[in-house]
Amino acid sequence: MGRVIGIDLGTTNSCVAVMESGQPTVLPNAGGYKTTPSMVALTADGKRLVGHLAKRQAITNSRNTVHAAKRLIGRRFDSAETQQMIALAPYEVVRGPNDDPRIKLGEKVFTCPEIGSIILREMKRVAEEALGEPVRDAVITVPAYFNDSQRQCTKDAGRIAGLEVLRIINEPTAAALAYGFGKRKDEKIAVYDLGGGTFDISILELGSGVLEVHSTGGSPFLGGEDFDRRIVASVIDRYQQAEGIDLRGDPMALQRLKDAAEKAKCDLSVRETTEISLPFIASDASGPKHLNLELTRVALEAMVDDVVRQTVKLVEQCLADAELQPGDIDQVILVGGQTRMPLVQNAVAELFGKRPHKGVNPDEVVAVGAALQGEALLTEDKSLLLLDVTPLSLGIGTMGGHFARLIDRNTTVPVRKQHVFTTTRDGQSAVKIRVLQGESETAAENDLLGEFVLSGIRPAPKGEPAIEVSFDIDANGIVSVSARDTDTGKEQSITVNATGTLSEEEISRIIEEQELYEVQIRS
Repeated sequence: MGRVIGIDLGTTNSCVAVMESGQPTVLPNAGGYKTTPSMVALTADGKRLVGHLAKRQAITNSRNTVHAAKRLIGRRFDSAETQQMIALAPYEVVRGPNDDPRIKLGEKVFTCPEIGSIILREMKRVAEEALGEPVRDAVITVPAYFNDSQRQCTKDAGRIAGLEVLRIINEPTAAALAYGFGKRKDEKIAVYDLGGGTFDISILELGSGVLEVHSTGGSPFLGGEDFDRRIVASVIDRYQQAEGIDLRGDPMALQRLKDAAEKAKCDLSVRETTEISLPFIASDASGPKHLNLELTRVALEAMVDDVVRQTVKLVEQCLADAELQPGDIDQVILVGGQTRMPLVQNAVAELFGKRPHKGVNPDEVVAVGAALQGEALLTEDKSLLLLDVTPLSLGIGTMGGHFARLIDRNTTVPVRKQHVFTTTRDGQSAVKIRVLQGESETAAENDLLGEFVLSGIRPAPKGEPAIEVSFDIDANGIVSVSARDTDTGKEQSITVNATGTLSEEEISRIIEEQELYEVQIRS
């Protein structure tokens, strides 16, 4: 095994790090930047652009430029989150054969793991150029609140990118690893991670070489993109009042507005006021129209205060799950570029009664933690023990549409749990096992991860056969389920084929297409 790289595959930006002479090092791309935009574009002649190259042409080629695809990975096409993305994204999202969302660029349809793989392949290339040697092994981070489907799809993306994914770890856990590197004192840590597309909160305890996660929570659809949209909506309304022109129907204007909103948001983290200036944004009978508006920090904070309050509620729930009070926390670590916003920092300080720790770079700390975990796996370092948790409860659907929990959320992984169920009809020879993930007592309100049939049950009166169902969650948070008839010994097991995960045939086809594309580009 050679070097192990740590990759933070972010919604907005991605980052790669590696251990060099015993120290974690973030690797810059060819432009000297330590983060790379998580963007993929297809040009008119079929060339794929990644990162900064994709971002630079996003305004003129918005229909064929993908951003925030991480918000779609592992979801169902009909989910509320997917439908929200369809309404917001300038690119086309179509229904895939697995009822998963897929992205159409030009005449080609890409799966979400495929888009993720293109970004991961770019991060692999960045690492190889910086290190001067081939790289294959990686630890990849995901939001703590990612479900089984989203984790499996991320692992698929790594495989397509030519990476051996040694471990999938949660982003807040990776940040805590980076914070705890070289420290020997015992501390309770809260990691507040507000990125481009997701919000995570984890409560961890560091001591004697053990990093134990007590609880985790968050929202898979809450982040900096939501702040940007608030600014865009406000600017559109103000411009319509002033000029009588509605920009909502102009994709290029919307893309320019989004870029300007992101820049203004960043400016207002260090300034009290900024200008949004977009010449030739529209035209009417009198000629071209320009947009020049002032945005103040006070106005921005009023726009997004409720979003920040949502994160505070999630933090309070996570503390309650860990049976801790805010005052019990020794250090608060901020992760994600959106935590540079003064409103966010003040809200966190007010909740915990202390200023957040400033010793880590919020854009790089997750990749650094992934690199540390990679080194620990490479060297089989027993001095570092990572005890993570599953973010959502797991169980099966039962008669009457109920949800029977087998593993509660915030259970330490890896974990194996078993439970005995029975038949509901006389002479029943088969049972369907519906694997669910979520917190509702009603099966239909939880995510269906997959289903399979255990057949060959000995005919008997209802309630007599004993069906033992076992759930296994590995260190990556990926679920395997088995069911066994204790009387006949008949057994059926699956690694849950979750929504959006690709078949072996489809993975092989995409890998072949990627390799063919690479050959064509080089020739």
